[in-house]
Amino acid sequence: MATGSATAGGRGQVHRAANGRAVAAAARAGFVGRGVIYALIGVLSLRIAFTGGGGQADRGGAVAEIAQKPFGTPLLWLLGIALAGMALWRLSEAAFGQAGPGGEKPGRRAMAAGRLCFYGFVAYSVLSYAAGDRGSGSGSSDKSSRDVTAKALAWPGGQWIVGVAGAVVVAAGLWIAVRALLRTFEKHLRMSEMSPRVREVVSFLGMFGGAARGIVFATAGGFAIAAAVHHKPGRAKGMDDTLRTFAGTPAGPWLLALIAVGLMAFGVFSWASARWREV
Repeated sequence: MATGSATAGGRGQVHRAANGRAVAAAARAGFVGRGVIYALIGVLSLRIAFTGGGGQADRGGAVAEIAQKPFGTPLLWLLGIALAGMALWRLSEAAFGQAGPGGEKPGRRAMAAGRLCFYGFVAYSVLSYAAGDRGSGSGSSDKSSRDVTAKALAWPGGQWIVGVAGAVVVAAGLWIAVRALLRTFEKHLRMSEMSPRVREVVSFLGMFGGAARGIVFATAGGFAIAAAVHHKPGRAKGMDDTLRTFAGTPAGPWLLALIAVGLMAFGVFSWASARWREV
């Protein structure tokens, strides 16, 4: 009995520590870092919309943009550490559950584990770039997408694998967009602490920014499906090529500009989440 009580007490202490101030601070730093990445991608996309040139509009382009600025390397170290904080928070959610009702459901913990892997990889690539590995962090998402697709298509059943992966990305993008339009993110924010005006602005940024982000993901997934159907890796597109595709629609560069502003809005929303998100 005593041993069981001690074990339960130990688990309780670990759980409290995992959800304590340190992890909360790491999560808020992570939201700041995520906001920086999306805001810069939005700026780069806007530059492409109006000039047709500029750097690559993806995470690699954002990292390279920071590196070119004064004190770029220290800023990249800070960004990588902030994103590592996001990964740490997701690790806590995967291990102990999310904040709020139903946060310990297996599905939510599995999603947290997936986000842990993603942000862990992003943080590692940014920190590697800051440490001098210029081949890491700033690589083209387009080339990576084509290379991965080509390898997968060469496997037995590769077309099905790529097609299913593309369908998953499309579904994820639509899920992100729909949830943003329904403003389900509001349940994770301390809305009561905001003034009415700030509440309206934050809600709009989350809706508009989240919808733009979801559309980009869904479109990229659609290109992966096309690559699978036609068995052509070149049809797969990373974020940069996906964004440039919007400029080639009948709406012209204005559609890309709208998406770019949406990504910038999501960046600002991420900064608001750093302040008001329940973690």
